[in-house]
Amino acid sequence: MSRKRKSSPRPDDKKQRENRDFRNLAFSELKVLAVDPPTPVPSPPAATVARPPLRIFDEEDEESLFSEAVQGVKKLEARPGPPRPGAPPAGPPREDEDLEAQLELHRLVHGDGEFDITATEEYLEGKVLGIHPRILRRLRRGDYAIQAQIDLHGLKRVEAKAAVQDFFYDCQGKGYRCVLVVHGRGLHSKDQMPVLKESLRSWFERGKGPLGRPVLAFTSARPSDGGLGAMYVLLRKLKG
Repeated sequence: MSRKRKSSPRPDDKKQRENRDFRNLAFSELKVLAVDPPTPVPSPPAATVARPPLRIFDEEDEESLFSEAVQGVKKLEARPGPPRPGAPPAGPPREDEDLEAQLELHRLVHGDGEFDITATEEYLEGKVLGIHPRILRRLRRGDYAIQAQIDLHGLKRVEAKAAVQDFFYDCQGKGYRCVLVVHGRGLHSKDQMPVLKESLRSWFERGKGPLGRPVLAFTSARPSDGGLGAMYVLLRKLKG
């Protein structure tokens, strides 16, 4: 029996195999060269300006609290004796002006001073006449550390008045000077009126009684502390 001879590959088949091998090689090289897409680098966070640390209302503030009220006032000296015969008549005594200034300072310190109120549609601030502008400016900026706070949400006017009165009494007893009163904006009340906010203003600006007498100044709070729905209140120091 005759053996069959192996047929040699045709030129066309050889060319097709070469092309196929070339394509496979090319794809394998592409896989080697392929790399993962670069990981996006997160952009740095926007720079924030750090607020200076809050300060406690201290003796330095106490000394400058009413500095404008006594600016230029001299300590009263002993009253001079009667003028000598033949001396020219004296003008209005300077000591009377100093005495009036001292009396005004006494009224401010002990809670008998009048209030100066500034209000817009929602912003509210007030201060006893004679307080140094620097003190009010610091209070407005929220520079003083809040030492205690009370939330009046859900309370009726009579309940809120009693709660704030007890709160002020307790805070003054502990020596607290800057406190936060959260009164709300009245958005969920009838006619959407800030009843408690207006009540606080009325109680404070009278400058008398258990609610008005303890207050030296107040301003609407910064957004971080409740904004127009809260106020910073600066309390008087109890006299020992």
